[in-house]
Amino acid sequence: MKFVRWNMASAAADDEFYLRYYVGHKGKFGHEFLEFEFRPDGRLRYANNSQYKGGSNKSDSTNSMIRKEVYVGEVVLSEVKRIVKESEIVREDDSHWPEPDRDGRQEFEVVLGDTHISFATAKIGSLLDVQESKDPEGLRIFYYLVQDLKCLAFSLMGLHFRIKPI
Repeated sequence: MKFVRWNMASAAADDEFYLRYYVGHKGKFGHEFLEFEFRPDGRLRYANNSQYKGGSNKSDSTNSMIRKEVYVGEVVLSEVKRIVKESEIVREDDSHWPEPDRDGRQEFEVVLGDTHISFATAKIGSLLDVQESKDPEGLRIFYYLVQDLKCLAFSLMGLHFRIKPI
């Protein structure tokens, strides 16, 4: 799916917020992906499906599907909204970004007030991929926004599931 933008007709649309990010590919180890979403009710859903090669043949590989959910408070949701707003990603257009290919794809969807955007692009391996694109400025904004959101999502999951109370 390429860039989509529309306005939602609803009196409550001003406060609406939803965010989803997916990156993945299908290869010799199956469908490997990372996905997370922030829902309006505060639910943070996380999924990671990875195949790690454990030996020299396919029977030695291990499947590691991780799914986790936590609820975050309004302060966290407000911070995610702030990060998205300050990035100005809603002004971008992915029509000049690399198309998803056999090496993988990234999808980003956000509902912010009455604006709903959806992007799809190829996986970005490094900043060199960003610089060599037809829209390096727009893709740079996307790249850094995704880095910030992934860091936040991983931190929230880590705080909830790994820290043991004293």
